[in-house]
Amino acid sequence: MVQDDARQHVFWMQRFLDSTLFPNDSIADYFQSVAPWGYSGFYQVFAAIGIDPLLLSKLIPPMLGLIATYYGFQVALQLLPVPFTGLLASLLLNYLFWTQEDLSSATPRAFMLPIFLAFLHFLLKRSTFPCLLLILLEGLFYPQFVFVFAGLLVCLLFRWDGRRVRLSDDRWNYWFCGAGLLVAFLVLLPYALLTTPFDPVVSVAEAKQLPDFYVGGRNPFFYPDPLYFWLISFRGGLFPTFRPFWMAIGFLLPLLYLKPLRNRLPLLRQAKPLILLQITIVALGLFFAAHLLLFRLHLPSRYSAYTLRIALVYAAAIVLTVGLDALLRWMQTASSYAVKGIGWLLIGITTAALLLYPAYEPWFLKLNYKTAPNPQLYQFFAQQPKDTLIASLVQDVDFVPTFSNRSILVGREYAIPYHNGYIIPFRQKANDLIRAQYSPDRATLDAVIRQYGIDFWVISRDSFRPEFLQETWIRQYPEAIEQAAANLQQGTPALARQRQRCTVLRDGNLIVLDASCLLRD
Repeated sequence: MVQDDARQHVFWMQRFLDSTLFPNDSIADYFQSVAPWGYSGFYQVFAAIGIDPLLLSKLIPPMLGLIATYYGFQVALQLLPVPFTGLLASLLLNYLFWTQEDLSSATPRAFMLPIFLAFLHFLLKRSTFPCLLLILLEGLFYPQFVFVFAGLLVCLLFRWDGRRVRLSDDRWNYWFCGAGLLVAFLVLLPYALLTTPFDPVVSVAEAKQLPDFYVGGRNPFFYPDPLYFWLISFRGGLFPTFRPFWMAIGFLLPLLYLKPLRNRLPLLRQAKPLILLQITIVALGLFFAAHLLLFRLHLPSRYSAYTLRIALVYAAAIVLTVGLDALLRWMQTASSYAVKGIGWLLIGITTAALLLYPAYEPWFLKLNYKTAPNPQLYQFFAQQPKDTLIASLVQDVDFVPTFSNRSILVGREYAIPYHNGYIIPFRQKANDLIRAQYSPDRATLDAVIRQYGIDFWVISRDSFRPEFLQETWIRQYPEAIEQAAANLQQGTPALARQRQRCTVLRDGNLIVLDASCLLRD
């Protein structure tokens, strides 16, 4: 079993235990090249004492969750110094963490959450050194989020005097902002200067020409419905998911500050929610900047998804606390037992609904863990030489790098199209593989096997059905698919004709063919 995203970001770390694994493997090289230094270094330290990276990826999410909860509680107490607010915020934060799959993935996004909440805590406490250290840590683990930290530092330079925004008159804010921006610049500078064989980043014009970025592709980004695209699309939307729905209560916070309500809510005077407004402004600014600079700041939703949801969670905790306080005060002054009964009934229903959220939220603890469907297949490949290369268009083979520590030529899980130096050769391999698998010409099949040094070829019992071409991930290669469909209509492909003779393993629906046998007459 493995978390879905860990199949991309963790599998190559087996090299920390055995440096001879994945030789000349462009997939492993690519994901190693895009891994932030602190993230890969973290796993490397534990690998040095013998802890398998895959095992570690399953152990650390609860630890990260506990750290995030601690700092989330501390932030809440600074927004409203009432322990009940901290309890509510911690509860809602955990509902947020465990109805998404980011924390459970143990990928760089998982480390972002506790670091961000710790930064908010020390920023509100005006603790200079911890904030600078956390900016450095965020740059080492999830560098793009450093822009969020920098934006919050810039917000220190401004204040609200009740009627308009003015420059801050606190000299500490200027020194702190300057020091923080300097650390942010220094930690991001190596990423900006470093070049890899997989550069450059795909441009918007190029992305619009690739099926990968549309519905049905590996990484759909562009959608015909503008409302869906801007609001809830996974990669480009402002709110890719809106869970837990309880955070919607946070939208009521600005209403509480209207005069008729503000004067009747004494506890509201102790709240200091300015940081929530600052988070929102920074998140929206970076969201639109990422759209303007697409894909140089990677994906716009990365800047808005958690920032806005975390701000809403805290706003909801404040609203619920202030609302409960007002309700209890009203019940104390009420003389009617019926009124008091209604008040306690309302409190009981709200409490039960909050605490029982995991029981009725279908996404709670749905962390996108994948169970390997073909254990015999992975055991077989794990026994082959370390330089073995497996070719297949079947999606189940995506588990081979994780569970067999052997290289595959292409796979849906690894068809990430953000860098031209990676995706252009990848697309060529996929097209060549489709062309060879469905070609009636033996010479075409032999040429592809020799060109890439393929050792095994995995097919399924359905691989040569016409429906297979349109029902699987390879439909994002339309030219190759069109030719393959034409070949199937003409007759039996060369690979299918040799299936019986060259089979070395059958595991469920999958058939493993020996490539050296395919080359023999």
